[in-house]
Amino acid sequence: MSHLPRVNLDEPRWDQNTYIGRAKYFFTTVNPLNVFASSKTLENSKNIVLKYKAGEELPKSITMADVYRAKDLYDSAFHPETGEKMILIGRMSAQVPMNMIITGCMMTFYKSTPAVVFWQWVNQSFNAVVNYTNRSGSSSIPVDQLAKSYVLATGGALVTAISLNRMVTKAPSLIGRLVPFAAVAAANCINIPMMRMKELKEGVTVFDENNNKLGESKIAAQTGIAAVVFSRILMATPSMVMTPVVGNMLDRKGVFRRYPWSPAPIQMLLCGFFLTFATPMACALFSQRAQISVSRLEDTIKKEAEELKPPPTVVYFKQRPLNTI
Repeated sequence: MSHLPRVNLDEPRWDQNTYIGRAKYFFTTVNPLNVFASSKTLENSKNIVLKYKAGEELPKSITMADVYRAKDLYDSAFHPETGEKMILIGRMSAQVPMNMIITGCMMTFYKSTPAVVFWQWVNQSFNAVVNYTNRSGSSSIPVDQLAKSYVLATGGALVTAISLNRMVTKAPSLIGRLVPFAAVAAANCINIPMMRMKELKEGVTVFDENNNKLGESKIAAQTGIAAVVFSRILMATPSMVMTPVVGNMLDRKGVFRRYPWSPAPIQMLLCGFFLTFATPMACALFSQRAQISVSRLEDTIKKEAEELKPPPTVVYFKQRPLNTI
């Protein structure tokens, strides 16, 4: 028998029914420092987690703090369903550094049409890699659907960015700096529903508090997908709104003119600062066990609910986190 106490490592160690508990979980999962963990460290972490789950004896020097640290690294680098190591840029721990670079460049090179096209394409390509890397192992999304989502999201971002850039040529410079945010928001409104098209067509399983299945609900699917879209846009808001505000202030003070090399690194660092906090806080906004009022759902679900004693007034469905498609 192991010298360590037994806990369920498949469950986060913080209460996921509270926002604070979910935020703590995502702060550890998206911690950008996890990107620097070596392959050897990740494999050691995997071995610790798997041995602990199997009830095997671990070295006496390993404490529960070591087990939890191994779990944090394991969760940040390995697919939650398949257990396979994910490519580096597709991991949640890479979200902050990758988005810091891409968003900072979108903020810096927002005036030139070729630069707008290039960085919006890079952003949607990165999103496609993340979506592919984190696709569900149990119901894998067809490659053609991933491709269609990628093309439409990229097209939507480009049309939005280029059109707005032309419209704001005579507007204050701050307005022009906010165009990348509008383009990213538009792309999210296209990309996420496309990735979840199966759920929109077939619905998601809803169940009562005792896990009795009541059926498949398209309305619950629409509610869940809308929440993810909102979370994604909210995640981008601080970096893509506050960075332009600070950048515009520095530009007006002549900082960028005196130091022409400074716009990109300064805006990348600003984006990184905001994303470090906004990413986990936005991920934690909605519980992964979402609830919805029975009165809002389809008649078939209402009928199933009425047959239960006592009939539930709310039902639940699994709300996929932002890093699982």
